[in-house]
Amino acid sequence: MKRGMKFYAGATLSGMMAMAILPHAAEAAETIGEALAGGKASLDIRYRYENVAQDNVLKDANASTVRSRLGYATGSYHDVMAYLEFENITAVGAEDYNSGVNGKTAYSVVADPEGSEVNQAYLSWGGIPGTTVKYGRQRITLDNQRFIGNVGWRQNEQTYDALSVVNKSLPDTIVTYAHLSNVDRITGGNAEMSSNLLNAGYSGWAAGMLSAYAYMLDYDKTASLSTQTYGLRFTGGTKIGDGGKVLYTVELAQQGDYGKNPANFDLNYTLAELGGMWGGVTAKLGYEVLEGDGTNSVQTPLATLHAFNGWADQFLTTPAVGLEDSYLSVGGAVMGVKLVAVYHDFKANKGGGDYGTEWDAQAAKKIGKLYSVVAKYAGYSASGAPGKVDTDKLWLMGQVAF
Repeated sequence: MKRGMKFYAGATLSGMMAMAILPHAAEAAETIGEALAGGKASLDIRYRYENVAQDNVLKDANASTVRSRLGYATGSYHDVMAYLEFENITAVGAEDYNSGVNGKTAYSVVADPEGSEVNQAYLSWGGIPGTTVKYGRQRITLDNQRFIGNVGWRQNEQTYDALSVVNKSLPDTIVTYAHLSNVDRITGGNAEMSSNLLNAGYSGWAAGMLSAYAYMLDYDKTASLSTQTYGLRFTGGTKIGDGGKVLYTVELAQQGDYGKNPANFDLNYTLAELGGMWGGVTAKLGYEVLEGDGTNSVQTPLATLHAFNGWADQFLTTPAVGLEDSYLSVGGAVMGVKLVAVYHDFKANKGGGDYGTEWDAQAAKKIGKLYSVVAKYAGYSASGAPGKVDTDKLWLMGQVAF
């Protein structure tokens, strides 16, 4: 696929370590025509209202947007199938927000620009037992998406122009390799690169899953983002008592400069999380460190960043002094509504300065097999942190997927 391929119209590894693969037809087609006609179509429509209020000179943002996705997966012909998915984001009513590309800089940012694109377009081959090879624009998610993700919360998904191989031939083992030539960003731009990802996971132990990874990111035009990251992650749970469970996650990684990055650094990433499940309630206490030396810090530009360090998105770029995030989350369900609340306390890794606190809360419910609704809130208190202001965000969302 040509680098940076993107089409606009004016308005309009699931699990721990796998790439999402749509279902093939039940039986292999005998002709190309049968494969093309015997596939499966999909439609996904998501409406979202987002309000952003900040304690600065910017006007409050009010973004009302609809995201539509239309996809088609062909049947399999000689172990080859194709998938094509179009995506459109349209603003409903007044565009009173800064999308990052609409020029409305007097408003707070809601990074959901209008536009249409080819979200995914790839060929998939399964001719080797236990192996799937993909070429083209595709969704890639690895582990918990801390380093490699699709930014699924935003209306415009992050996808990759890549050659990827996922192998499951060994018992309880998944090995993923991908070569990335371009990243299709959430604001409509592209980041050209020549990057290699390797992730291997083993889940054969009752106690949990061990992952090992190496991510070599080499950006063509933004050399300062070029890094090499090597890490280990272990996550799982152990049953205790009658219906209880202890949950735990430990992750250690080392990140340094790579490619044409002019900087010279060697920094650490650490995550420790301990929790439990009992009587339908899940609670977790976590501590995450992205090390910084005052000039450079651990960065994760391809992550699903919204899922980490608070939903108010105040730390999409790690400060030069690094970040330490101590957090507590509690979740459960009441009358079929999934509830979760999270508290964050942020500190600078170098010097220990205060970077504020945040409260997050969400209520989500599935209605039948096709519909879902979500209400979500994030409240960040800057506490005088440099470059930060108090920020409140509210989301109301409804989705239908066929």
